[in-house]
Amino acid sequence: MLRALRYERAGHWPRDKARDTVTLTFDDRHRRRYALTSDGGEAFLLDLPRAAVLDAGDGLVLDDGGWFEVKPADEAVLEIRAPSAELLARLAWHIGNRHLPAAFHADRIFLRDDHVLAAMLEGLGAKVERKMAAFTPERGAYETAEPHDHHHDHDHDHDHDHDHGHHHDHPHDHGHH
Repeated sequence: MLRALRYERAGHWPRDKARDTVTLTFDDRHRRRYALTSDGGEAFLLDLPRAAVLDAGDGLVLDDGGWFEVKPADEAVLEIRAPSAELLARLAWHIGNRHLPAAFHADRIFLRDDHVLAAMLEGLGAKVERKMAAFTPERGAYETAEPHDHHHDHDHDHDHDHDHGHHHDHPHDHGHH
């Protein structure tokens, strides 16, 4: 089976070399290993070294040297609007407090469609509209946007020279030099 072993971010691969596209929901764009089919019907295995969040325009590098371009699929979303920036900020806080994937814009927030969440937000004063649209939520603070491995070797030793405030049978300190 054809395999996609790595990816490159939009703008960092030869887009004119894409032989096909693959249109995926948000969940299907956040994978490591998954059987997929390109929009033209070509079956392939996404087989990345680690899970990644693929974005619109990213390129999947195929083991035969070809490329597929990633496109986000339309899916059921809620478009959240508010009559004031202050209320929109409060709504964002309530959404964040629930650790929900969300796409933030200056005047609206997009969430996955959920009737319970829609009712709660409407109760807080939001204008909620159901739509079919690409869903590309904000990345977590610790998620990387880069496809390459970046190893940060912090070269320091762990000699023990300062007191951690605990007792052992012999006196010593724990320090960093």
